[in-house]
Amino acid sequence: MFSNTQGVIPLTLSSKSEKGDTSISRVIISLPTEIKTITSTYKTTMDTMETALTSLIEPQSPDNIVQLDQSESKLNMPGKTWPQSGKETHVLGFPPPVVNVEALSQRAENGYRGLNGDNRITYDTNEPRDDIDGPTSERAVWGKKADFLLSVIGFTVDLGNIWRFPYICYKNGGGAFLVPYALMAVFGGVPFLYMEMALGQYQRTGCITVWRRICPIMGGIGYAICIINCYVGFFYSTITAWSVYYLIASFATTLPWTSCDNDWNTEFCASPFAENFSNTSVTPATEFFERKVIGSHLSTGIGDLGGLKWELALCLLLLFVIVYFSIWKGIKASGKVVWVTATLPYFCLIVLLIRGVTLEGASSGIIYYLKPKWHLLRNAGVWVDAAVQVFFSLGPGFGVILAFSSYNKLHNNCFKDALITSGINCFTSFLAGFAIFSVLGFMSVQQGRDIEEVTPDGPGLIYIAIPEAISQLPGSTWWAVIFFVMIISLGLDSTFGGLESIITAWCDRNPKTIGKHREIFVACVVCFIFLGSLTTVTYGGQYVFQLLESYGASTTLLLVVVLEAISITWFYGLQNFTSDIRTMIGRTPSVYWQLCWSILSPAMLLFVVVFGLFMHRPMVGFQGEPYPQWSIGVGWCLTMSTIVCVPAFALYKLLITPGSLKERFVAITSPQEHPDHKTSYDSSSVDSV
Repeated sequence: MFSNTQGVIPLTLSSKSEKGDTSISRVIISLPTEIKTITSTYKTTMDTMETALTSLIEPQSPDNIVQLDQSESKLNMPGKTWPQSGKETHVLGFPPPVVNVEALSQRAENGYRGLNGDNRITYDTNEPRDDIDGPTSERAVWGKKADFLLSVIGFTVDLGNIWRFPYICYKNGGGAFLVPYALMAVFGGVPFLYMEMALGQYQRTGCITVWRRICPIMGGIGYAICIINCYVGFFYSTITAWSVYYLIASFATTLPWTSCDNDWNTEFCASPFAENFSNTSVTPATEFFERKVIGSHLSTGIGDLGGLKWELALCLLLLFVIVYFSIWKGIKASGKVVWVTATLPYFCLIVLLIRGVTLEGASSGIIYYLKPKWHLLRNAGVWVDAAVQVFFSLGPGFGVILAFSSYNKLHNNCFKDALITSGINCFTSFLAGFAIFSVLGFMSVQQGRDIEEVTPDGPGLIYIAIPEAISQLPGSTWWAVIFFVMIISLGLDSTFGGLESIITAWCDRNPKTIGKHREIFVACVVCFIFLGSLTTVTYGGQYVFQLLESYGASTTLLLVVVLEAISITWFYGLQNFTSDIRTMIGRTPSVYWQLCWSILSPAMLLFVVVFGLFMHRPMVGFQGEPYPQWSIGVGWCLTMSTIVCVPAFALYKLLITPGSLKERFVAITSPQEHPDHKTSYDSSSVDSV
């Protein structure tokens, strides 16, 4: 029982009064943010209370519905007595709140919107919500903290850490590039990662429902994220399928990319280690990749895709079968799979690094990797490359971090998790550079050429240069197996994350239909991505691959992250967001984080977007041939198909919302409801800060 000077009301606040009045259900009752733990002794009572308390926000003014009465000395509970006032003496860590029932009823009857200093709109809990269909209160949680961390690390540490960062680093100034990279991470990538992790953990829902909940006008962000993940799934899974093909091919007495005596080789084939190798020669590794694996010689361009490369299609099918049975049961299953897929790449990377640094010429390769070229920092493109690498590596904007963190317990220390995972990601990129360039240094010495000549960009680095170097090592078969197992593991983790973002979003959006039949929906999503990926395993699939990579998830992803920041800091409110974080971890984010979320990080991304559009050049194929204009048009359609979701949904909400134009705008730019933390209050899950 709560006591106050005006009388006593039951703790179990009914949504209806004795006279059947439902007005009280229209009011949000706010509690202080100092709640850090609830002991098991009061768990049953607290669960009852939480059905009536739909927000956890610190009172901002004397007009708040819930007031703190420190003069009252006792709170009557069955068998329990509260001691004298004093914050440290209360079990919940704050004085007992007093509910003014008359004020509640009066404000509800007058149609008060219940801003309570935090801009949260109230609503009638007895009325159906046709604008949002949120997740059920019985939400799964990670079995172990390590399951969550490994899932995030597995998603963020991907192929880009292995093939893109080392190349970008040496191209943009070597060791000097680490300066803009670190600055972009500190003032951009890490703040956005922390923002998404905190948002998902507190709101406990996927990327569609969360934006429609905290800022309805930005509800289209969730749909844009799902489309982006589909486009990425179409081409990213193909890279992993190439690795599966290479892995199978590695189980041979002699690696198939070491000689020119195969039926796919041409008269231009020559070993790079032979004396007759010239500028017109093509290495066996190059011909194996281009002619045997992807069959690019059988296509003349994107308008001539040809038939399916059946070997790759079967590899792709095998990959998606593994993916399905890894995520179909949700985080309980995928959380166990990542113990293998997220840790195995590190084992392989360390083994390859140890072997690489012992090779002849390894030191020259590493020096080339790290030697600073400070004058390049005057080039704006270097800073843009650093920002792009950071954001695409850490992965904000894909909705994956938000989805994974939505399965955390409420009081999990998401701040510490953000620092740990981002630190591991950046360190992995840096470490991978040593492994890659030690091997490239070896190749440079073996072939008698400069490192620039043996360092291709993109897929060529891991499917041509590195396999070529591995073929020169004793026991080359097993080194090839280790390397491609690492690549497959990295690809699987990223695929898990991208699909989980889509699945969580729609299961939370429709919990009574899709949510109750997750296995079927997962099968539908996996089949859809598989069918879309088949276009990338045709003979002209590399052109589709490049089109999807360039237009499907580049500029659009950066714009999505900017819109996320605007939705949180401007519409939902920076004060609300920091208050939510204080509820979870017990302290308010510093001015640094708030400044990054509201100004610095969005401004940085907008600069990258504008610079990228200004420096945009027509796309060319793998052989330098220009893409036809109609395919460029298709590419821009892919880009617009994601961005258009945001204004289209905003216009839709504006049209269907009743009231004047001003009332509509206020309604669709204000938070609509509060997350249900019923299953989250677990005192054992509180992290020390």
